[in-house]
Amino acid sequence: MRAVIVAVGVAFLISLLCTPIAIKVFTRLKAGQPIRAEGPAMHQGKKGTPTMGGVVFILATVIAYVAGHLALTTLPDKQIAQVEPTITALVLLGLMVFSGAVGFIDDFLKVRKRHSGGLNKRGKLLGQILVGAVFGVIALYFPSTMTDAQGQATNTETVGSTTLSFIRDIPALDLTKVGAVVLFIFVVMAATNGVNLTDGLDGLATGASVMVLAAYALIAFWQYRHWCADPDYTQAYCYTVRDPLEIALIAGAAAGACVGFLWWNTSPARIFMGDTGALGLGGLIAGMAMSTRTILLLPIIGGLFVIITMSVVIQIISFRTTGKRVFRMSPLQHHFELAGWSEVNIVVRFWIIAGIGVAIALGLFYSEFLANVT
Repeated sequence: MRAVIVAVGVAFLISLLCTPIAIKVFTRLKAGQPIRAEGPAMHQGKKGTPTMGGVVFILATVIAYVAGHLALTTLPDKQIAQVEPTITALVLLGLMVFSGAVGFIDDFLKVRKRHSGGLNKRGKLLGQILVGAVFGVIALYFPSTMTDAQGQATNTETVGSTTLSFIRDIPALDLTKVGAVVLFIFVVMAATNGVNLTDGLDGLATGASVMVLAAYALIAFWQYRHWCADPDYTQAYCYTVRDPLEIALIAGAAAGACVGFLWWNTSPARIFMGDTGALGLGGLIAGMAMSTRTILLLPIIGGLFVIITMSVVIQIISFRTTGKRVFRMSPLQHHFELAGWSEVNIVVRFWIIAGIGVAIALGLFYSEFLANVT
């Protein structure tokens, strides 16, 4: 727990203190956010606000991970097995950094062209597929080599699983390694695009991501306290996952970094996370679902992202089939803007929806545990 707290604190402070520096640097470089002409008219006042702020909290998360590992060296001997960096960290941080890199290319092209159209849809899609495929293979083909004091293997799990999962793996739904990699790619694409579509109002995606990442930190730490690889945990009912403390540490660090960034990103935003931050967070959240073996729980934890994504899907299908729009504008948050709601009002109410999804998911996760130990 100490390592997780250290990581959260370090990430928060770095993000809080370094974001103003990023604002000055990006302003000096004229890296302002172009605004779509077809978007809500009230957004034109945001034109020129520095973007690519996701760089700050991605770097803060990576640095905080290192700080958390330094704290791990003071933990009891039974926890020393996770002191060394793991494949789990490589997958999770890799998804965040390289998904963010795809977004950074998109942001860079927008700034350079002074136009809201950056990386084309095909290029962005190929980038997401490549990132998902590379880290999906790593997650499925490299088992743990953790051993106990006698040199016996105690945990030979991979980061991801070949079976579909809800609260934990569902053995009857075996996908094979190839199928699991395909699923991994799909989850990465869904999560990155979900967060990206949500990032339309000041602080909306950042605040929602804080809740989702905090939920995964709690889930992963609970799995660590009831971990099948822990020789001191004698209960029959445990979680078969790999490196849950690593997952909790990274999720906590990312949540802390986002809170620090939110101080400057909330309305009126002084900086935007851009696609750099949105895709980076989406990639990390996808990795969290895969590594904690809670894939089918992700749509509930990230319920707000699902709702906003579905509003876009419904709008497209309706317009292409009937020529009519269901919403005044999609994604959904812009529909309420055009209906006369204030930006702050929309953000706070959407945060409440995000919080409800997280609460339901955590309730399901814990109730499943209680049902099997009582």
